[in-house]
Amino acid sequence: MARKLGISRKLLHDWIKAWKADGPEGLNRKRGPKPGPRRLKALQAEEEKRSALAQANARIGELERLVGRQQLDIDFFRKALRALERPAAQGKPVSASSKALKP
Repeated sequence: MARKLGISRKLLHDWIKAWKADGPEGLNRKRGPKPGPRRLKALQAEEEKRSALAQANARIGELERLVGRQQLDIDFFRKALRALERPAAQGKPVSASSKALKP
């Protein structure tokens, strides 16, 4: 049949497939890419999401390390403050600055 029409068999099968899928409108479609989302764009979008996720995870890790360092600093200063408060509570000599505060 394709020979009688002077077209390739593939083209004939494409026309039959288009007719079955969309009826007469299937045969009136323009040549070129079919409408709708392209797989390449979907892959690029997925890659961008992964990249954004990787950046977010890196930032989360950076912030967690910062919070950890700050917690170590807070713990250090709490211990230092307790160590400074202990001698006064045990009746040991008080520093000159605290004597000046007493009446």
